[in-house]
Amino acid sequence: MGFRAWRVTGEGNPQAVLAQGEVSLPDPEPGEVLVKVQTASLNFADVLLAQGKYQANPSLPFIPGLESFGHVAEVGPGSSRKIGQPVIATPYVPGGALAEMVLLPERLTYPVPEDMDPVAGAALINSYVTAVLALTRRAQLRAGETILVHAGAGAVGSAAIRIADVLGARVIATAGGPQKVDICRSLGAELAIDYREHDFVDAVRSATGGRGADVIFDPVGGHVFERSRRCIAPEGRILIIGFTSGEIPSVPMNHPLLKLYSVVGSAVGIYREKMPEVWFDAVSQVLDLHRAGRISPLIHSVISFDHVPAGYRLIMERSSWGKVVVAVGLQKTTASGAGQQAPGALATG
Repeated sequence: MGFRAWRVTGEGNPQAVLAQGEVSLPDPEPGEVLVKVQTASLNFADVLLAQGKYQANPSLPFIPGLESFGHVAEVGPGSSRKIGQPVIATPYVPGGALAEMVLLPERLTYPVPEDMDPVAGAALINSYVTAVLALTRRAQLRAGETILVHAGAGAVGSAAIRIADVLGARVIATAGGPQKVDICRSLGAELAIDYREHDFVDAVRSATGGRGADVIFDPVGGHVFERSRRCIAPEGRILIIGFTSGEIPSVPMNHPLLKLYSVVGSAVGIYREKMPEVWFDAVSQVLDLHRAGRISPLIHSVISFDHVPAGYRLIMERSSWGKVVVAVGLQKTTASGAGQQAPGALATG
């Protein structure tokens, strides 16, 4: 029996290369489960995958989508999962989450409470695990330190603001436009800077008495990284999370030497591949924080399965904030915190 899925059929922007069609899957083998997907979230990494610009690119065609929420439909022999059990799933591309069914290793499914909000479930793991690993393991952010979070209203940036706040840090954030600046403040940023109107370097220096930020969380790269080097504190750490600007900067190595700072990379996918025990520990931390009500993903909108290309356009045009979630097998959501709706969005509330 076939099921619907979105597939990337060539290299280019998702709107041009995505095609919806029917695919089939084999029965789960030992160590595998089949999940019936209710919701899936869109990530900027999906855009890079479609464009052929990701660190590792799968063969065409492939199903994109890095995270989803659903219920176990079938299990392989010896599985500890139960039919009907609600799980968050983080599948590997080429067998991604933007499908009615996803087959994946059991270890990449995470049991959650029966009352888990399916919208939050699809949007929680990747962004928050990225923030947890970057801030606690790579930067070792401490209570009382000052962190500058770039793109603070984005999916990863908003998670970084919340985790930094949980850790007791002083948070400064940048965002584009007054609405996104307000979002950063609502998430816990003490100071939020509209980079379209103000120079964040001067603002950070002023807010820290000229010292600069102890940690800078940079998912943007390009010119943002270049300017960030001008407001990092002595013994500070600049976290390289990604390059949503499309520009990969270079560092004149005398600058970290003379200014006494570190440039630290943090790639969540490499942790999952090379150090899975670290990845799973971070997932557990995120789920625990969510159960305790201390974190929740920022949701821009919930869109219908047929409008996935329009959802990616929102992300590419920087018209969204937080996460855009796809209702794959979900007809209506009562998720809180949803923002303005995207084309094809479902009613909320």
